[in-house]
Amino acid sequence: MTETPRTKPQARNTPTVLIVGAGPTGLTLACELARSGVSFRLIEAAPGPQPGSRGKGVQPRTLEVFDDLGIVDRVIANGRMAMPIRSTALDGRVTLSGTETLGEHPDIPYPASLVTPEWRIEEALRLRLAELGGAVEFGTALSGFEQSDESVSAVVVKGGEAETVTARWLVGCDGGHSIVRKEAGIAFAGETREEVRMIVADVRVDGLDRDSWHMWRHEEGLLGLCPLPSTDVFQYQAGIAPGQDPEPGLANMQEILERRSGRTGIRLHAPEWSSLWRANVRLADRYREGRVFLAGDAAHIHSPAGGQGMNTGIQDAHNLGWKLAAVAKGASPALLDSYEAERRPVAAGVLALSNARLEQALEEKGIPTHRDASTTQLNVSHRGSALARDDRDESARLRAGDRAPDATRLTTVEGERRLFELTRGGRFTLLNFGVPTAVAVPPSGLRTLHVVGRPTGPDDVADTEGHLAGAYGAADRALVLIRPDGHIGLISDAGDASAVSDYLAAIG
Repeated sequence: MTETPRTKPQARNTPTVLIVGAGPTGLTLACELARSGVSFRLIEAAPGPQPGSRGKGVQPRTLEVFDDLGIVDRVIANGRMAMPIRSTALDGRVTLSGTETLGEHPDIPYPASLVTPEWRIEEALRLRLAELGGAVEFGTALSGFEQSDESVSAVVVKGGEAETVTARWLVGCDGGHSIVRKEAGIAFAGETREEVRMIVADVRVDGLDRDSWHMWRHEEGLLGLCPLPSTDVFQYQAGIAPGQDPEPGLANMQEILERRSGRTGIRLHAPEWSSLWRANVRLADRYREGRVFLAGDAAHIHSPAGGQGMNTGIQDAHNLGWKLAAVAKGASPALLDSYEAERRPVAAGVLALSNARLEQALEEKGIPTHRDASTTQLNVSHRGSALARDDRDESARLRAGDRAPDATRLTTVEGERRLFELTRGGRFTLLNFGVPTAVAVPPSGLRTLHVVGRPTGPDDVADTEGHLAGAYGAADRALVLIRPDGHIGLISDAGDASAVSDYLAAIG
């Protein structure tokens, strides 16, 4: 019999935002709110940090988000960029791939994907959250909620005691089985393909080098052993077709390994963590119901092919976080309408990409290794959004809504800097390429970087090598407004300072 939770006599906590789920998405959102000084509670039903490698691919765009949050060095230190993939084909031919990068470009600071176990990502985010004064409330589950025009009243349970928490907003970052989504009555359209399954496990391995990600293509299905940096284990992946044994135990995993690799000298140890993955591809009908929002796997579930799911969730939180913080401080509530308008089309595109790569993996009996702008997520854009305004024509390479590119070799009074160093911190930044008219600044302020021939003040930058003007296609009078999430809000090649003022005023 389930014990009925004991209810505390009154709600003693009224955070601005209640976040449900402390995976990468929820932790990113909490960090965004913490650095903006917005109160929140971050609850997680699990008793402690989740074990297992799970998602292990971090894309270049997500590394830029981590750069902005101040954890990218920590994450990279526990990972490996451009890990080689050693693939053995059905005919025994061996190829090496995965080492290609986007090359050295001043506008792209992280030219390759990073392999690191998901728990390392969560660890880095929890450390950053602690530095910002926040923490995860483990062993605390959402029981239910009601909402009004002004707030959300949620019941959370910890240690058998129920507490009512009243917040301005509730955000469900609680995964594919999201309680928040179900309680909000939001449909989760898509399919579960029971015939497409994969054993995933973290195992120690004898007899195999850790220099590359090893893959074998076999008529039965794919097999992969990927060394996980900063650990002594590999992630084991084996596709399981109908009729095959799906048990993620040592004996079955060893048998599959020997049969598909043709090698008997590789020995697995008992899994430290294991799971049977099923192809579940779904997209929430909407990302918002009143004061309740969805982000990450609660809003979209992907195939792991292409390494997109975790990255998309982190970028959801990066988008939503600054908007919640702005509205909490007095910005127009309409700003929150742009969250779904911008992020749901991105998730739909990512679902299409990951589905295509899943079909390719099933056909080729292996994991697709080709990487391009779509998998790196550097081409994610919010063109056409209500928050994207410019006076450029359709042929322009860079438009409002696009990712704001980086630029190196900028000279400041404090020495050489790259643009991303100057735009960190979750605020608006205006690049002024020579407009003398001052832009009216709202009370919350924004940083204006003046592009000059020789820097004399703290906000002056000299575009020494022309990388900044080149990346932004900027003429002498251009104004470019960069949003807190690293996307371009406005471009005025005409140097219209009033357009910038009107944009910021519209946000409030």
